Amino acid sequence: MPDSTSVQFRLAEYPERERILAFINDNFDWKLPLVNRPEWFEYYYCGTRLQFALAERDGELLAVAGYILANSSETPDLWVSVWVAKKGENGVGLELMNAIPSLTNAKVVACNNIRANTCVFYRFLGWEAERLPHYYRLAPKENAAAYHLCRPAVPAGTSAVDFKPAILPVSGDLALDKVSTVVRLQGLGMPETPHTPHKDINYLARRYFAFPHLDYDVWSAHDNGKLVAYLITRTVQSGENGEISVLRIVDYVGNDANLPRLGLAIDQLLQCSGAEYADCYCAGIPAEIFAATGFSERKEDDSTIIPNYLTPPLYENTEYYYFTNSPENFVLFKADGDQDRPNLPVE
Repeated sequence: MPDSTSVQFRLAEYPERERILAFINDNFDWKLPLVNRPEWFEYYYCGTRLQFALAERDGELLAVAGYILANSSETPDLWVSVWVAKKGENGVGLELMNAIPSLTNAKVVACNNIRANTCVFYRFLGWEAERLPHYYRLAPKENAAAYHLCRPAVPAGTSAVDFKPAILPVSGDLALDKVSTVVRLQGLGMPETPHTPHKDINYLARRYFAFPHLDYDVWSAHDNGKLVAYLITRTVQSGENGEISVLRIVDYVGNDANLPRLGLAIDQLLQCSGAEYADCYCAGIPAEIFAATGFSERKEDDSTIIPNYLTPPLYENTEYYYFTNSPENFVLFKADGDQDRPNLPVE
């Protein structure tokens, strides 16, 4: 077995871009659009430096890990995006992951959408690795059969046309105001929140106003003139002819206590969009907070179907898993890391 003490861990430099790309393509199961489509590579990994960490032995690459910054501070939080090790060097790959906090000076290291069977490896490092909870709110319909994309659970022995799914009540005293431009966003600044990863205003501007291929709606909430939260949504058109919409809550910046205060405002977004349902993947905010906001939790063994893939629709539930090295106050949403992006082919 190779001596791991001879392995060097370091951050990449821009002239190594093609070398890193070639290594990923040689050692991954398929050609990843995330690194092989130039617009994705530029968007995710090209900042003030090339955002990759490397493991080498005698000048040979053994593992690489690309990462995405949540803020531009000297002690940033980050999401690991792509992680590839040479065959037979998975142990070195895990060592590289463990080295990322010291290499980048990051306080919080996380990853959105890992394979379920790899959770054990991150737990070996002493990190948290779990399933990403999923929440939903149905638009009112006359019965369960009236829903086309989702499949509400129907009691045994009951016909879907004879069963009306229960919808949680909502309340709330805060309104949502649309933030239409980056200039407006920058003028508002950031609300107080204990959540990590810590996202700064430049991250929000880039993530939701300059993201390739998708459009987002950014909403602000104020309490007595003070900014207390941002809510980010995306409306997806689905169905054979794009005739059915779904409202996705993909991010929230603020205190947990203010989310239920947005319950009525979110319900109005759901109704105004004509969406069949709203959904939200989120770890870190308690299920009771989502229930107070009007959202039910879809459990892993739930018979209710809330489709994740909508273009085209796939009528089944999708489970995601994540890890973090710092679980205290950690919150993860669907749009964090390299997730919530279209599945585009390599050109």
